[in-house]
Amino acid sequence: MIKVNENFLKIKNNYLFSDIAKRVNAFSSENQDKKIIRLGIGDVTRPLSPTIITSLHEAVDEMSKIDTFKGYGPELGYDFLIEKIIDNEFRPRGIELDKDEVFISDGSKSDTGNIGDILGVDNRVAITDPVYPVYLDTNIMAGRENITYLPCNKENNFVPALPKEKVDMIYLCLPNNPTGTVLTKEQLKVWVDYAKENKSLILFDAAYEAFITEENIPHSIYEIDGAKEVAIEFRSFSKKAGFTGTRCAYTVIPKELKGYTTNGEAVSINKLWNRRHSTKFNGVPYIVQKAAESVYTDSGKKEVADIISYYMENAKLIKAGLGEVGIETFGGINAPYIWLKTPNNLPSWDFFDILLNKLNIVGTPGVGFGQNGEGYFRLTAFGSRDNTIEAMERFKKLSL
Repeated sequence: MIKVNENFLKIKNNYLFSDIAKRVNAFSSENQDKKIIRLGIGDVTRPLSPTIITSLHEAVDEMSKIDTFKGYGPELGYDFLIEKIIDNEFRPRGIELDKDEVFISDGSKSDTGNIGDILGVDNRVAITDPVYPVYLDTNIMAGRENITYLPCNKENNFVPALPKEKVDMIYLCLPNNPTGTVLTKEQLKVWVDYAKENKSLILFDAAYEAFITEENIPHSIYEIDGAKEVAIEFRSFSKKAGFTGTRCAYTVIPKELKGYTTNGEAVSINKLWNRRHSTKFNGVPYIVQKAAESVYTDSGKKEVADIISYYMENAKLIKAGLGEVGIETFGGINAPYIWLKTPNNLPSWDFFDILLNKLNIVGTPGVGFGQNGEGYFRLTAFGSRDNTIEAMERFKKLSL
């Protein structure tokens, strides 16, 4: 008899965005004359920049020649990309890393889920609520049932309080998905200090750091003294450079970071992940890594910055448009997400249905991100400029 991993039976049957797709598809099939504006899933809409496209073409041409063809690459990533990441993302912020502390992968979603392979099942996990669903679901899949939820809402200014009970793993996504909110260096230091005192591990998702506009907002947790001893950082080219369909990311695991056996023996987390990564992953394609490298050229930096500016201008338009109709918003300043309070405290899915049926706009119900997301709703700034403007015009017709 083939037995299944019964932990998979403990998670919700449907993934949040699958539920949204089903509702939208049903509406669309019955209303084919309606133009639906999608501001729900955080996928990018701007094409890859010219510099990235040129680099892709050049790399493809290399693959056609015997002397430049590449087969299997190093599982951890090519040095040419790792060196550019360290030189451009970390060293300017006073953070020194060795090349073998940076692991190139196909996405932060994969890494934040897979990191649990090297961590004990009996660890107590702290997760902010609302939260990116992958954090919770993958821990349940792994068999971790000791979950501590850290409420983040208007009442606490979306700043999670330290847990009352000791936790071992802490997920922090900053700038936050879904709320678009951030922590200052002083606020983040509180978590680093807690992790050091309790020998806890912070899993820091910095997928949206490129969208930070304000001062004193850390782009990396390693800007905080002592963080290398307690934190893993996940980063991605998906939103920064539009690689959602191209797939390239990286995870930073400092050598100072230690985990512990049941006997209290210290173990290198870096070495464990190196072993897991090398065993289960064959590396990101050479042509994709060459494209990612081009992000750090002078032209690549400018083009990527222009695209980020485009999305953040959309965020401003959304915040202003919602403000005009009296809807309270959060985020949208250091992140491409606008987290709004539903009018009249409407349940999140009710507001979703109203927007879809009355305005033909798709967003994301806050409750899909956790219990504390009920009564909230997420819109993204990743749409086109024309669609963003049109969506705000439609909101002016909203009557509840």
